[in-house]
Amino acid sequence: MSCSCKLLNVGFGNYVVAERIISMLNPESAPMKRLREEAKSNGRLVDATQGRKTRSIIVTDSNHIVLSAIQAETIAQRLASELLPKIEEKID
Repeated sequence: MSCSCKLLNVGFGNYVVAERIISMLNPESAPMKRLREEAKSNGRLVDATQGRKTRSIIVTDSNHIVLSAIQAETIAQRLASELLPKIEEKID
């Protein structure tokens, strides 16, 4: 079985399937802190920070929450560079 899924580097050798990402959020607001705590209590939290400060929160379509030590803007740029060629391919 082969998978044509694009993996997105979220820092320190950790990857997320790019097509499963719904949003990337700033972790500083109170609602994001509640989201993080709720995911932790429900077993849906994935900590990919390697002990560093959380700089972005990634929400997936499976309702998992991934914490990353990489800025959301940086991850968004990586995501755009991964998915843009795929979207252009579909258009042509």
